[in-house]
Amino acid sequence: MTTPMRISCAFPPVPGTPGHIELAERLGYHTAWVYDTPALQLDVWMTLALAAVRTERIVLGPGVLIPSLRHPMVTASAIAHLVSLVGADRVVVGVGTGFTGRRAMGRKPLRWADMPGHVGTVRALLRGETVEVEGRPVRMLHWPGQAPDRPIEVPWVLGVNGPRGVDAARDLGCGVFTSRPRPGASFDGVPSATLLAFGTILDAGESLGDPRVLATAGPGAAVAYHAFLEQHDDRIAGLPNAARFRELAEAVPEDVRHLALHAGHLTELNEIDREVVTAESLRVVPFACAAGEVPERLDGLAASGITDVAFQPMGDIDRELRRFAEAAGLPGA
Repeated sequence: MTTPMRISCAFPPVPGTPGHIELAERLGYHTAWVYDTPALQLDVWMTLALAAVRTERIVLGPGVLIPSLRHPMVTASAIAHLVSLVGADRVVVGVGTGFTGRRAMGRKPLRWADMPGHVGTVRALLRGETVEVEGRPVRMLHWPGQAPDRPIEVPWVLGVNGPRGVDAARDLGCGVFTSRPRPGASFDGVPSATLLAFGTILDAGESLGDPRVLATAGPGAAVAYHAFLEQHDDRIAGLPNAARFRELAEAVPEDVRHLALHAGHLTELNEIDREVVTAESLRVVPFACAAGEVPERLDGLAASGITDVAFQPMGDIDRELRRFAEAAGLPGA
């Protein structure tokens, strides 16, 4: 069965990522998102540029940028550079408040109230307008041949989980990018809703408790523990071994706790994770399942308003990309 939902992929910016994006294109994935996680991995824009020169079709974008990490002009110039490499029809820009781009450095996320200003400033720069930043007027001064002609128009998405984020996206005309949508979340009125999804396709005879499965899908489950603890989200109580996780996390001094929590984030289980993540924990991961279950799960997500699944492979990346592509019915699988 082939689902009408778009099937995309997401990656941390590590040395092998450009090659994995090249494989994803051959398999038929729609978009390759790359994280903005400088405390954990490498540079998002350099990774996207390296992927750009190795691909011909796949849409590329940061998923998601943290505005406080760069001056708006730096972001506008980076977007323009990526557009110059692949064209505006192959670029999408995601922006978020900072989990984990800020949390991993011990900082609180940005305020949702500030997001329209952040996005609006970069959009205005890309249109060729003069805007005020830090009390001074700025404009893209690139002459012909130094950057694409303005205006530069690309789609934008906001990294959201709750209603305030969805409202902000709706007001800005942006899509949404979510990993832990709150129960009953509505994506009405936004142009797209992308779910960052984790898991692994089980081999015949495998179970959720098998070491390979836990090592591959476990980091996707662990991120829920990290997020709910740091966000003081009551949903942490519903996770297996939640009390033990809280005990282990709070045993780390508060000023360095973020270093322990985010070590290995979304790539491997860290020392705390290995104490609490079990087969039961994987129920929070949407695609830790047999290949035959994937179409029905995609249909269920589509019914909830999700328009695009961005699958992040872990462990044996080639294997994970191929198996998920096959299960989702992608044309190159």
